[in-house]
Amino acid sequence: AVKFNGYLKVRIGEAVGLQPTRWSLRHSLFRKGYQLLDPYVTISVDQVRVGQTSTKQKTNKPTYNEEFSATVTDGQQIELSVFHDTPIGYDDFVANCTLHFQDLLRSTGPSDSFEGW
Repeated sequence: AVKFNGYLKVRIGEAVGLQPTRWSLRHSLFRKGYQLLDPYVTISVDQVRVGQTSTKQKTNKPTYNEEFSATVTDGQQIELSVFHDTPIGYDDFVANCTLHFQDLLRSTGPSDSFEGW
């Protein structure tokens, strides 16, 4: 497997199509229709968190436009995870996506940026 060594810059633009969690449905004051989340995104490289966006209130289509940077040594994968910020206890997992550096490097040149997930 190809491992990545270098400077990683990730921009989180937006999330679309987020689905309510069991927690948000159970604790919602408004029972009709679908429920809105208080989502944030975490960025991890090989299980180590390198960034976290701000929390957006009451939306299933949050816009962040936030940028994160990290120096990576022998990196194998990036994981983006969306969580619902709950008032008490653990935050609720909503969705995630894992990207392998090997796939990103194969589709671009070493100095190129990769966009779109």
